[in-house]
Amino acid sequence: MNIELKEISSFFETEYPLNKDGLRKLLSLFTLENRKKGTQILNAGTEEKKLRFLNKGVIREYYATSDKETNINFYTEPQFITDLTSFNANSATKKYQEALTDVELLAIDKSSFRKLLNEYDCGKSFIDLSFQRLLRNKELFEYNRITKSPEELYNELFIYRPNWLEKIPQYHIASYLNITPETLSRIRKRIS
Repeated sequence: MNIELKEISSFFETEYPLNKDGLRKLLSLFTLENRKKGTQILNAGTEEKKLRFLNKGVIREYYATSDKETNINFYTEPQFITDLTSFNANSATKKYQEALTDVELLAIDKSSFRKLLNEYDCGKSFIDLSFQRLLRNKELFEYNRITKSPEELYNELFIYRPNWLEKIPQYHIASYLNITPETLSRIRKRIS
């Protein structure tokens, strides 16, 4: 097995068990894409045309208006980073994604992926489980944003996402918490 496919193969074995033939065929369709730090991976207003898996690196996902960017997620470990709503509905995304480090992606185009889904029943369970996870995470994110203070949210990151605090610049963490970098600095001083 290619070194590039080791992470995604392991991901499927633990997260979405597929039959061996279906997994082998799926893995054979992925191509390797290397992107430099600062590269836009996804732009609002475009349709998600590829199923993308982050193999290595760090990506931020955010919304942007003419005067502000607000981070909504970070990807720091091997996982799918595709905007599944856009991908599945053939609609324009509202999100942006940017490489915060050099990144290594594995990608498969939508038409090849859909052909594979028609060939193997297990592909449907992958889509269904992915959407269930996406909705759970979105609901939890919204609930936390409304019910918890920035300090409580930072404490949760400290407990549940320590890799974010190690790998992601503090001003991006502040944006994710919807506070200024100065407020984040005060929170960090109180906690430590």
